[in-house]
Amino acid sequence: MENLDQYLDKGVELVMEYAPQLLLAIITLIVGMWLIGKALKFTDDRLQKKFDPTLTKFVHSLASVALKAMLLVSVAQMVGIETTSFIAVLGAAGLAIGLALQGNLSNFASGIMILVFKPFKVGDVIDGAGYIGTVREIQIFTTILMTPDNRRVIIPNSNLANNPLINIAAEATRRVDMVFGISYGDDIDKAKNIIKSMLEADSRVLKDPAPVIAVLALADSSVNLAVRPWVATADYWPLYFDMHENVKKRFDEEGVTIPFPQRDVHIYQETQ
Repeated sequence: MENLDQYLDKGVELVMEYAPQLLLAIITLIVGMWLIGKALKFTDDRLQKKFDPTLTKFVHSLASVALKAMLLVSVAQMVGIETTSFIAVLGAAGLAIGLALQGNLSNFASGIMILVFKPFKVGDVIDGAGYIGTVREIQIFTTILMTPDNRRVIIPNSNLANNPLINIAAEATRRVDMVFGISYGDDIDKAKNIIKSMLEADSRVLKDPAPVIAVLALADSSVNLAVRPWVATADYWPLYFDMHENVKKRFDEEGVTIPFPQRDVHIYQETQ
């Protein structure tokens, strides 16, 4: 009975000593979790107005883990748990993981830069890392493109962030660059007027800036005409394909020749 009384007294003493700290730690944990939730919601509301949803979700997850880890360490210290060695172990583990994942960290940093500065966005057509395609997804480590022939290309973000990149769909209008060759025997003004009338009749061609039709080069087998109308970005390829087909048909109707490369061969016979 004396041992039991001693244990009870010791237990009461421990409860009296640690109960206030434990109660304070529990209150701190509850209030801290509530404050973290409010802070994350406030941050989400601000980020969603300015940045890509992918970045918002990532920042939410990263901030949530960091804040909750800090809260748990603080609560542990309040109840008397030694956390110094634990933090040191976590720091060493983080350094080792960082060294092992240098490439991924580079892609991660590049992904953040892309999401923040937006050199391109989902739905844009870009030319980068040797591929042309429509941006399907921008993830933290990679960007996913769909090529015109429906191939799915996954590109590390560092390849896009650290190299030249063309955002083909960034502007509302584009210039269509085409070259049509006519023979040296054809009338240049006649060919130019045919092309001009075709452009004027096509509603996709913008009036401002005005299309350019000019002699580009006196080539080996043809006089090359540069044709450069402006169109809405979405009309670039439809107009490009239609013009090449229709110009050939109109030139045939109007008697304008589109020459093909040819050479004159002169044969000399040696006289004995």
